[in-house]
Amino acid sequence: MRTGTEGDGGGSSGLTRRRACTCTKDDFLPEESFKSWGNYVNALKQTPARLVDRVFTRSSVQGELDVKARSNHEMKKTLTWWDLMWFGMGAVIGAGIFVLTGLEARNSAGPAVVLSYTVSGISALLSVFCYTEFAVEIPVAGGSFAYLRVELGDFMAFIAAGNILLEYIIGGAAVSRSWTSYFATLCNHKPADFRINVHSLPEGYNQLDPIAIVVIILVCILAVVSTKGSSVLNYIASVVHLIVILFIIICGLINADTKNYYPFAPFGPRGIFKASAVLFFAYVGFDAVSTMAEETKNPGRDIPIGLVGSMVITTVIYCVLAITLCLMQPYQDIDVDAPFSRAFEMVGWNWAQYVVAAGALKGMTSVLLVGAVGQARYLTHIARTHMMPPWFAKVDPKTGTPINATVSMLAATALIAFFTKLSILSDLLSISTLFIFMLVALALIVRRYYVSGETTIENRNKLVVFLALILVSSGATSAYWALDVNGWIGYCITVPIWFLSTAGLAFLVPQARKPRLWGVPLVPWLPSASIVINIFLLGSIDKDSFIRFAIWTAILLAYYFIFGLHASYDTAKSYEVNATEEEAIRKVEEGAKSGGDGKNDNAVTSQ
Repeated sequence: MRTGTEGDGGGSSGLTRRRACTCTKDDFLPEESFKSWGNYVNALKQTPARLVDRVFTRSSVQGELDVKARSNHEMKKTLTWWDLMWFGMGAVIGAGIFVLTGLEARNSAGPAVVLSYTVSGISALLSVFCYTEFAVEIPVAGGSFAYLRVELGDFMAFIAAGNILLEYIIGGAAVSRSWTSYFATLCNHKPADFRINVHSLPEGYNQLDPIAIVVIILVCILAVVSTKGSSVLNYIASVVHLIVILFIIICGLINADTKNYYPFAPFGPRGIFKASAVLFFAYVGFDAVSTMAEETKNPGRDIPIGLVGSMVITTVIYCVLAITLCLMQPYQDIDVDAPFSRAFEMVGWNWAQYVVAAGALKGMTSVLLVGAVGQARYLTHIARTHMMPPWFAKVDPKTGTPINATVSMLAATALIAFFTKLSILSDLLSISTLFIFMLVALALIVRRYYVSGETTIENRNKLVVFLALILVSSGATSAYWALDVNGWIGYCITVPIWFLSTAGLAFLVPQARKPRLWGVPLVPWLPSASIVINIFLLGSIDKDSFIRFAIWTAILLAYYFIFGLHASYDTAKSYEVNATEEEAIRKVEEGAKSGGDGKNDNAVTSQ
């Protein structure tokens, strides 16, 4: 029976024939469970059974490729490794380095903020490697959502999906508010001069930012016109941005004073790792590149070069910029809103602050643009599975871009940016990002060591035990650090458990799958190291951010049990029925052809 989810974007099959601009219920809830109130009540009664089904059901690579048809139109393959590398740098080098460097150097790490960037960079690079294998093997717009759906199942993929969307919304909001800060510097004003202070709102949400809204609207227009066009604009902006960065480094070091580098780590190791957890925000965005695999000409070659190359260059740039800033002035005097611009002002180069501000604005514009492109593609693929309404999955036939998803995500970004302070955004963003990256590393290990129907029960059980020990030991290390316990006894227990668990996985469990085109080196050591570092950095984030994270997760679960579970369940079952029917028809046709050939042969023989 046809449920209305077949052969189209998930809505009714007549949608594109009837109208272009209006929407109906079937654009958002076309599934069988929502056809009537009776159907919906029956679906709710089946929630436990459906939840079990979704928890233990894993998608397939072919299944993820097949759902692309639900967007009605293909995205255009126009990108190369050169485009991806510039997209990667454009997605990352922005508000993190130009704003949070000053904030964390002054309040958490001092000149040792360069070590904070190094730790965050290593963690991000490990995550990049994990992403590349998936992006090559599963070249779809869903990014980490699609990867987790294949390896960890629908339910875990949905939890990650919600945090992915939160990551992009918060990241875009944070960058757009930072855009206002540097724009104020360029205009020789303070950021508060361009914000509206509303005393009746809570602290941290009472400085309204209309300029951030305008910037997001302009970025939205660019993102929906053309992916290749966005790439060209990003390329130009990134080149100008790198020229400005070289200017900052050269001119900043001319004004360097080594006395400013002492004390090097005034807040100690704890301050370095606390800053590192927050500065992970500065590396957020590279995963947007993996969502462009569907639009990449040669994913097997282009994605690894683009992702790894852009991350290595970015990490080096960050470390050099951090050194330059802390050499220019004492960490106590660093301005937390526009640190690099004010640093040049402090050393008497007043004209230089305007060059820096202009360069920062170009960099943050690139971050917003690439983020807009990436977040829309995440939402598009999530909607293809009907975990989100299929209306978001539509791809415009003229532009080849997902306009509905782009506009919706950026509208949410603008709303958050209008109200919320940068420090609140950066902490919450780091939690979501570290959580997702940890899950992707975990999924990579599962992908390499488990294949349904091929891995023996004994090896599967070993895999589960070793993964559990890796996660528990990593969590215990993070908790021991977070509790601020003086001593090292705890680490002498947790770290060896992690090491021995990873070694057990490497030597006692055979790999069940080899990558076809490109694979992560040093499996399981590299993804296991990614897991432990990401979880460890979570232990350096403040309690209030975890409370906000828990509230968001509760909202996600409420939506999932009310809508997402039933919509995705119906869609999956419809897909299975269609696949079974098509296979049966294929066998009948083959049988008929074979039978026909046999009759002809008999006729020839009798003659």
